[in-house]
Parts: sequence; structure tokens; C-alpha cells
Amino acid sequence: MPRTPTDAPDPGRSTVARRTVLGAVAAGAAAPGLLASASSASASPARSARQPSALPGGGDLGPNVIVFDPSTPGIQARLDQVFRQQESAQFGTGRYAFLFKPGTYNGLNAQLGFYTSIAGLGLSPDDTTINGDVTVDAGWFNGNATQNFWRSAENLALSPVSGTNRWAVAQAAPFRRMHVKGGLNLAPAGYGWASGGYIADSRIDGSVGPYSQQQWYTRDSSVGGWVNAVWNMVFSGVQGAPAQSFPNPPYTTLDTTPVSREKPFLYLSGGEYRVFLPEKRTNARGTTWGNGTPRGSSLPLSQFYVAKPGVTAATLNAALAQGLHLLLTPGIYHLNQPIQVNRAGTVVLGLGYATLIPDNGVTVLRTADVDGIRLAGFLVDAGPVNSATLLEIGPAGASADHSANPTTVQDVFVRIGGAGVGKATTSLVVNSRHTIVDHTWVWRADHGTGVGWETNRADYGIRVNGDDVLATGLFVEHFNKYDVQWYGQRGRTIFFQNEKAYDAPNQAAIQNGSVKGYAAYKVADSVTTHEGWGLGSYCYYNVDPTIVQHHGFAAPNRTGVKFHDLLVVSLGGNGQYERVINDTGSPTSGTSTVPSTVVSYP
Repeated sequence: MPRTPTDAPDPGRSTVARRTVLGAVAAGAAAPGLLASASSASASPARSARQPSALPGGGDLGPNVIVFDPSTPGIQARLDQVFRQQESAQFGTGRYAFLFKPGTYNGLNAQLGFYTSIAGLGLSPDDTTINGDVTVDAGWFNGNATQNFWRSAENLALSPVSGTNRWAVAQAAPFRRMHVKGGLNLAPAGYGWASGGYIADSRIDGSVGPYSQQQWYTRDSSVGGWVNAVWNMVFSGVQGAPAQSFPNPPYTTLDTTPVSREKPFLYLSGGEYRVFLPEKRTNARGTTWGNGTPRGSSLPLSQFYVAKPGVTAATLNAALAQGLHLLLTPGIYHLNQPIQVNRAGTVVLGLGYATLIPDNGVTVLRTADVDGIRLAGFLVDAGPVNSATLLEIGPAGASADHSANPTTVQDVFVRIGGAGVGKATTSLVVNSRHTIVDHTWVWRADHGTGVGWETNRADYGIRVNGDDVLATGLFVEHFNKYDVQWYGQRGRTIFFQNEKAYDAPNQAAIQNGSVKGYAAYKVADSVTTHEGWGLGSYCYYNVDPTIVQHHGFAAPNRTGVKFHDLLVVSLGGNGQYERVINDTGSPTSGTSTVPSTVVSYP
């Protein structure tokens, strides 16, 4: 992310113009009867027929899932304790999930640091109300929020103390299924730099003020107003969204989201943990929960293998082969073989940024070409031995029609380097048709440990081979070559944020045949139908500021391949773009950090 601010925005302006160069479970957690019920053999008829050697479903959620109810003493102290540990632990090993049972909690300020999730355990956000705040700010980084990654808030109602909740985040920090009974401020105190972000299935009764946020994507939600825009604000299916007006102000607004299915979530039904599976919606608009019980189905925890750090990939695969789903509790998992998801409808759900690391260059997870797999809520961290791929959705050549029940990949994040040396040729490969990739950040690290042009080599971010794939909220950054390659037909992307690799040593290092640089988003010449809305690419070639990138976007020039609201930006003049898409669009120039835009292509 851009990390070197040059001047501060003026929060009083309607459009902020700015430049950038950028444990144990707590007391009161779960009654013994709750976990016994969730893990008992009688909870799942299928289990009673298993052999004694069968892996158990259900069980406790481990020491880093901290569960509260309204009578739990010392909630604020526990929240503060974890925050002190996690506030600046950007590449640390701590992983935590705070879960709040339904009820009302008064006077809390849950400050969230790295790898910390907070969520309610009701079926509706309004089942769990905090009269207080869930706060992300940037005091740890001198008021700069561009590195506030890897944290989340879900399924809560908030009544902010001041009337406005602060959520100053960058990438990989989803705000899902939230009800803010007031306003939402997306900027850090002092209006320092910020580079987020993502909201889905949420209701903000007051206005959302992004202020210094460079870009933001909001999906299937309701807002009381939207204050301003900097470079790229995208809305789909959002009641109260500002009207389409890109590039001035840069709002891209779609009335509905063509296909969506919300992320699975853990909740309590009586004394039993269950996982709710929201149903697929077409032409979606607004929240799923505003008119009573959400539509979908649910699974008891007894049908999940509750994984703890230290478990082997062989055991995870045995659980899957046995017919169990996977619940990954917070922590770091080393895998010496791929997790193989073969059964239709399988759920792999992570809590507290459960992190999967491949050993010896293996792929972390592969799926079969079957209906309805749901992957959600975990981080993949590349290992020091190069992996050809990190995630594969469907095998090569997958062709089955999954339109009625697609695979969803939600809040699944990928990191190469930063916490240590990591390498991967291609991070995410999507082969299965109709896959929905809903909010991902695929990041070749530009700072941290194990960072260098060859040290954390990663040529390609995402490759889409399958037809009819939809991406909603796509963040892909810093790859050595193409960040996104799209070979499938009828692909669609709503919102894309990209930075080209900062650390290219010279022009020759990024030369793509006769073309200067690899496009951030490349649609293959064989594609006849494709569409994208609200796509941005930024360059910050600080090692060699003389580098020229010909364009941010490359696609066949034909009527079926359409783009709406594109921009490229040179951050402080560190490198320049000659064009926006193909040979269209004005060049960037100077150090002014003013976007060059194309409203419609072709």
C-alpha cells in the first residue's frame, strides 16, 4: 500500500482532493451443555453409523475464540488486552475471534488490531447490540491507515457513543452484515491516508464519510448518505447510494448486484452452534436480514471438523472424505499436501484469520468441479519454496454448469512475503464456471520481511479460466507480471483496485515483449464477452521512477468486451502510464497524482 503521505486532505471539502506517494475462552463463554450438544453423536444421525475411528464433529472452538455474553465480567479489559497485543503486530502470529452472544452490551469500545475478528452470534445483526463502538484507527502508524489490514466486523448492531463509528481500514478488512445506528467514518483521526475497503449486507442509518479513503466498494447494503469520493467509489445493490457520476465525483453505481450469496456465519440456536448458509440472490439489492429471518439453510457444528493449529493436512482431508465440513479456528496451519474439497456443498470457514501456509511448494487447497462449495474467512500465506499455485477452484478444463449453485470464495486472502520469504507463480486459479469471488485481497508484499523483486517472486495474481465468473470486490497488488489474467468467457468484475509492483528495478525488468509493462488486468485476446465496472490501477515505481507503464488495462477491442469507469494514477510521479486501456486514455504526468480516466470502452 502507499506508505508515504505528503499532505493531508481537507475534510471540509465535498470531494477530498489529496495526493499520496504512498488463551482460554473467557468466563461465560459457552456453557458445557452448549458444546456437548454441538458435538454429541445424536446431533448428527450420520455420525452414529460411523466406525469408532471416525473423526468427531463439533467440539470446543479453542483458546483464541473468546465468547462473551452480557453477564460476562471484564469484557472491556479482555478486548483491550488483545488489542494491545495485536495493534501493531502486522506480521505477528496472534489470531483472535471475539464472539458475542445475542443480547445487549453497554459501554464497550472494541478496538481491533491485526488478525482480529469481532462478530455477533445471532441470526440477525439486531440480535446482538453493542451500545458503544467497534473501532479501527491508525495511532500505531502515526495516523496513516493504509496498512490497517486483516481484521473484520460482522453481524452486530452498533449504537456509537458519539453517533459515528470509526472504521479506518485498508485491504482485507470486511465490514459485513453490520447495522450502525448512526454514521460511519472510514478515515483515521486527523484524516490521514487510508486505502480500503469493503462493506456488504450492512445498514448504516446515518451517512458514510470516506473522507481520505482512496477507494471503496459497497455491495447489497443500505446507507443514509455518502459524503465524498477521492478516486474510485463503487456501489452495487446499495439503497441510498449516490447517483452514477464518474469521474466527477468518481461514483460508479449499479442498481443491483447480478448474483450474490452472502458469506456463511456462525450463530447460536438455543444452546447449539450452527453455521448459517445464506441463499443465492440474483439482481440483489439491500440487506438480506432487514425483513426478518434471512433466507437460507443451516448446519449444526456437529457436521464440522473443528480444526486447531497443528492438525495435519491428512487429517483435514480425512475429515472431508468422511463427509464433514471444516471450521478452522484461529491460528497458523502448515500443510504438506493440498486440502482437497471434492464434495458438493462443502463449507470451509475460517475464524480469526486462520492462516494456511504451504510447505515444500504444495498448493494449499483445491476443489472439484462440483456445485455449491463455500470457502470463506481465511488467509493463505505463501511458503519459502515456490508453489505453482496457492488456490485452485476446480480442476483444469472444468466445464460443468454451476449457475444454480455456484462456488463462492469470500474473504479469502492471499499474501506472498511480508511475514517471511514466500513465493508462488500464480496465487489463485479459477477454473470452475459461475464461481463468485466476493472480496479478496491477493497481495505480493511491498513491505515487511522477505520482500524483494526476486525474494518474494510472484508472477501472476489471479488467473480466471472458467466461464461466467463474477468478481465483486477484487483487490490484487504488486505482482511481477500480470495481476489479473482473464481467459474465461462472459466474465464480470465489479470494482477492482490494483497497484503495480513498487520494486521493479528498471524498465527492462517489466518489459512485456514490445509493450512497456504488464497490464494490471488483462483480458485474453480469445475472449468475446467480458464486462467490468469501476477499475483502478496505480503505479509507484519508487526504485526507478523513470519506469513507464504503457497501460493499466489490456483487452481485445470488440463490442462484447466492455469497461465502465476506468482510471490509472501515478503516485507522486514515481513512474507514469502512457494510456489507461490499450491505446486509449490520456497519459499521467508530473507529480500531481491526478487520475487519468476513461468512462466507457470501447
